[in-house]
This record gives sequence, structure tokens and C-alpha cells, in this order.
Amino acid sequence: MTSNEIRDAYLKFFEEKEHKVIPSAALVPENDPTTLFTGSGMQPLIPYLLGQKHPAGTRLADSQKCFRAEDIDEVGDNRHTTFFEMLGNWSLGDYFKEEQLHWFFEFLTQKVGLPKDRLWVTCFEGDEKNNIPKDEESAAIWKKLGIPKDHILFYGAKKNWWSRAGVPENMPAGEPGGPDSEVFFEFTDVQHDTKFGEQCHPNCDCGRFLEIGNSVFMEYQKQQDETFAKLSQRNVDFGGGLERIAAASNDNSDIFSIDTLQSIIARIEQLSGKKYEGDPKYAFRVIADHIRGAVFMIGDGVLPSNTDRGYFVRRLLRRAVRYADVLGMEQGKFAELSGPVIENYKNQYPELELHRTLIIETIQKEENRFRETLANGLKEFEKLSDNNISGREAFNLYQSYGFPLEVTLDLAREKGTTVDENGFREELKKHREISRAGAEKKFKGGLADTKEETVRLHTAHHLLLAALRQVLGDHVHQRGSNITAERLRIDFSHPAKVTPEELKQIEDLVNQKIAENLDMIRKEMPKEEAMQMGAEMEFGVKYGDVVSVYVAQDIQGNAFSKEFCGGPHVEHTAELGHFKITKEESVSSGIRRLRAILE
Repeated sequence: MTSNEIRDAYLKFFEEKEHKVIPSAALVPENDPTTLFTGSGMQPLIPYLLGQKHPAGTRLADSQKCFRAEDIDEVGDNRHTTFFEMLGNWSLGDYFKEEQLHWFFEFLTQKVGLPKDRLWVTCFEGDEKNNIPKDEESAAIWKKLGIPKDHILFYGAKKNWWSRAGVPENMPAGEPGGPDSEVFFEFTDVQHDTKFGEQCHPNCDCGRFLEIGNSVFMEYQKQQDETFAKLSQRNVDFGGGLERIAAASNDNSDIFSIDTLQSIIARIEQLSGKKYEGDPKYAFRVIADHIRGAVFMIGDGVLPSNTDRGYFVRRLLRRAVRYADVLGMEQGKFAELSGPVIENYKNQYPELELHRTLIIETIQKEENRFRETLANGLKEFEKLSDNNISGREAFNLYQSYGFPLEVTLDLAREKGTTVDENGFREELKKHREISRAGAEKKFKGGLADTKEETVRLHTAHHLLLAALRQVLGDHVHQRGSNITAERLRIDFSHPAKVTPEELKQIEDLVNQKIAENLDMIRKEMPKEEAMQMGAEMEFGVKYGDVVSVYVAQDIQGNAFSKEFCGGPHVEHTAELGHFKITKEESVSSGIRRLRAILE
């Protein structure tokens, strides 16, 4: 089965089980300061697992795009990727173990067609210290479904307990978690490598077994006194790797054999003249994974930079360019690899097609920028010790020549030397603390908080975007925002510097609309209706069927600004005061940035 076929079959299957299919959240978390990227399907649903009512009900399903930066170092083997899709279904206080395990087994065996004798499962062996019992119930259900007894194994909390913080001892007070039951597919043609242990088992790293799904029974919450209490509701939180299920469907342990990654590899073969099967596969896998991850992040509004999320886009692209050179790909062709990614995913994630030009231009520009410094950086690298590259030296390559740590590690590996990775990270940490004061504020929809001043600037942000489009043209769309209690910042698409005359026009128009005391009206409507009325969409966000739109309109109902937005805002624009633009600058090719305040 292709990836699209598996995704469609999964969502349809759970729709028939009375689940509401919800859209994927963006890769940039809306209101989670603990992480830079959405790395699991449950991440956007934490409030609902804790008891808040979800507007779509108690049964949900989706395919969530995810990015795990910690897996960058692992890419190159046959199963690790940074970007992946997580098929998910949730019961928010509705069904529990019996239904969940039965349904997933039914999906795998009847819809995907996996033979049940190739499935192995693991269950939680219990935790006496924290008074959490052994999960005999899940094991009994699996046995009843026909999983052989010797294919059912028990593991402790390191393997079969799930929370965002890991094992129970590491969980902070208030964090939810619970025992889980994992399903593995066995590739019978893979021979066990004893370097991973004398005996092979589902959690062995030799590649014979591949985890394809994990049902978490999230019913516990860590208390202030370090004990565990039952949540107000018993939840099911399931996550299954789409790419991994596709690899199992292919009965091929190389995850890069699935259709969505093979199409990228085929394009690499065309551009390099090398063959995936004939040459070392490492370079092909790094390029295919990294270009896919970068395309999705740029599609969600994350542009290459040296800080925060943009740093990871830069790491991916520059490392991939390095390996494109290793394979002998023609320079200047690298951005063409974004084509197969967009084609593969545009139906499920239309934002990729919508931002195709931005994606291609960003990748092209990043390749050109990297090549400007690559030659000089390589010369500097050759001057370094043959024994060990210090953290400071590695950081200098990063800061002065744009070498991500992975590029330095790859070069050092080829040279037969080592790199002080911890020293590099210490240097990077010091650099970030100096250069990004205040950037630790993570925000929901661009807001640092919901203070009165922040809400006023959020409302002004709506007026500013509408004014930009009226003065500069309809090609202007928001490409990012950050709003604090002190100022607002908006990134927007525009090919040229905004002239002083245009800036004055924009500023005057916003102040005119403030003086007109427009009403800020919130309307809920079908997404299609909102699009037809011309409401501006937030960059990188995928919306559900029903959306919230804020309209700034006069008493006759004439609208000046219409935007997809969840709020909050002031009720009337006269509450804003005087609007003033403080700075205009370039962010990247075709993207400008304005900063403004309210006086």
C-alpha cells in the first residue's frame, strides 16, 4: 500500500468507528513552551486529555505531521527520520483497552493486510514503587485476538510507559501518563546482529523488529507528593508511524523504500547519476530525509536562521547540500528535490502547494549562501588537528562558516578524527544566551501572553495587515508574527523595500481605522465560507471545517479587516490609542518585517 492509501484507510476506518477526523496541527506548537516543534500527535491535545471538553467530541482521529530534532544524528540507518506522520486516534474518557487493541489489530490485519504471525506486542510489567499494576488486561486481549503467547512480552517503564517526560520518576507534578502496549512487525529476512545483544527481541536495535504503533492508556497524573492518582477520565492516546506501517506493508525493513521517500531518492539518482542500491545508501537517506523535513518546516513558516527553529531548517539543508556534493549532484539543482515532496503531500497538506514558490526560493537561496562559505570553511577545517576538534573550533566553523555540527561531524568522520560535541553545545548555549535575550518567550498565535497591552497590539496587528494589503497590494500575506506587551512584529510577503511614503500611508490608514472606532466582531462559520469572504489565513496553519473569524467593521457592517483568528481582541478599535511603525527591514528574499507600537 502507498502512504496515501494507508493514511486514507486509517482515517476512514476510525471515522466509521464514530471518530471525528481533525486536521493536523502545525509543526510549530501553538502554546507549548517546552518544545520547538510538534513531535507527537498527542502534543496539541494535552488539555483535552486532562479533562477539557474537545469541540469535536470524545472520539478523535488524525494524521499529525511531526518533527523530532533529536533524531537528526540517527538519520542514515534504515528506519530513522526527522519528519514523519503520526496516525492517531483518541478516546477522551470514552472507550478503553478492549476497543482500542481490537480496532488497531483489525486495521493492521484486515485493512493493511499484515499477517498476524509477524506481529509482536509488548505490555507494561507494572511498577510496585508507584503502586501501578501489571497490565495483564492488555496481554489477555492480545491473546484473545490470536497473538501467540510467545509474541507477548512485558517490559518496565523505560519501554512501556509513556509521558512527555519519560519514566514516572522524571514526570513533574501535573503531568499525565500511563502504561502502553506497543505493536512490532517482524522482518523475517533480517538476520540478528549479536552486537546488539545475544538474543533478539522486539526492542532490539538490530532492525529485525520495527515498532509500528503504540496504544497509551493515559489514566494517571503525577501529584505534588510524588504519588500517582487516577485522572478524572480514562484516555486512549494512540500513535502509529505512517511510514513504518507502509514499510511493514511492503515487507521491506528499509523505511526509505516507501513511495514518498523513494520518489525523492529517484530524483537524487537522476541528478547525481548514482544508484541508491549501488552506492552507499547513507548519503541518499540523509538527503531524502532532510529535504522532506525542510520543505514541511518552510511550508509552516519556519525559515533558515541561526537561532531557534530556523537553526534546524538550516542544519537540515546545509547537511543535505554537503551530501549532494558527495554524490556529485550538479550544483544549483538541489532545490529541485522539493518537487517530489510537494507532489507527494500536497493533497493532504495543501499549504505545501500554496507556498511552493517560497519553499523553492528559500532552499535555492540557502544552497547559494552555504556555497559562498563552504569553500573557505573547508580550508579552515583542514587546518584543524588530526586528533581532536575542540568545541570552540567546531563552534567557530558554525558561527563563521555556517557549518552545522552535523557537517563538522561528517567531515571529522571522513578524516578519522573526533569532535568535542559537548564543548560545541556549551559554546552554542553561551552564544544563544547572549544573542537572543527575550526570545525564550513562546507564544500562542504570535502572542507572548494575554495582558491588556498584548491584546491591544494583537488587534492593531489585524488592522496593520489589512492596511498593508490595501496600500501595497493583494500579494501581501502574513508570514509570521510575534506580539508582546511592548510591541508587535509582522513578517509579510512583499518583493521590495517599503518606501517611507508607503510606510506613512500605512500608518495613517491604521490610525484612521482606530479613530473610526470599528467593532471587532467574532464570527464562527464553515471554512469554505470564510475563504469565500476573503478572510486572511494564518501562515502555516491547517484549519478545521468550522473556523473563527475576526472582522473589524463599522456600524454599517462594512469590513476593513477579516482574519482567521481565535482571539483575544479589544471590542472597539478606539481603545487602541495611536499607532506608530518603528522599523521596516528585510527578513529573507521576498519577506519584509515591520515593528510597531501603540502610544
